[in-house]
Amino acid sequence: MSEVTSIAARALLEAERDALQSELKELMGLDYDANFADSSQVTAERGETERLTNTLQETLDEVQHALAKLDEGSYGRCEECEEPIAAARLEAMPAARFCITHASARR
Repeated sequence: MSEVTSIAARALLEAERDALQSELKELMGLDYDANFADSSQVTAERGETERLTNTLQETLDEVQHALAKLDEGSYGRCEECEEPIAAARLEAMPAARFCITHASARR
């Protein structure tokens, strides 16, 4: 991977990391009114918030993993076959861990 590509990937990943951390902080600060008349609605909203928080945390973990791979020099290589991940795939999904072949096989 070229240095320019590496710098661009880092910038994208860091921006995504910062946005995810901000969203998570906002979600964790939500307060639900325990006296709200429709407790089932509050329970449903809490459940939805928990699902969203889990999804955001998983995405953040993937982004942080990609940043660590950049630091160690292995970013852009498939974790299964160690071949380069296509540039278009990395552009679309900067935190991609697998080439398209191995990502498809994992589903």
